[in-house]
Amino acid sequence: MLRSQRGASPVELAILMPVILFMLFGGIQVAAVYMARATALAAAQEAVSAERLFQAKDGSGKQRADAFIRAAGDWLTGPTVTVTKTGTDVTCVVTGNALSIIPGWTIPVTQTATGPRERVTAGGGG
Repeated sequence: MLRSQRGASPVELAILMPVILFMLFGGIQVAAVYMARATALAAAQEAVSAERLFQAKDGSGKQRADAFIRAAGDWLTGPTVTVTKTGTDVTCVVTGNALSIIPGWTIPVTQTATGPRERVTAGGGG
């Protein structure tokens, strides 16, 4: 080590450590947002699958989505499930916030799933 470079390592570490920590925690936060989005989408799809069945009970889709979110863990915080039925389709919107490792920072997540309702139609001639 040269005499002019004494103490350079702690200074370099002090400069680089915040960058390294930012990249590390940034990667973890990106993964948490991805998992929250995947959880919300899967819950919405579960709700549509339950609610689209012929003669499905009202609220069965919301119940299934809520159960899925509980089983999936804490990736999605403060979830809200809204199921809307029309004559031909079922739509479910799941909203919430991604789990955040940065205190006070919330990242909203919204996912939607839509599917056709099962129904009995009159058969045509043949």
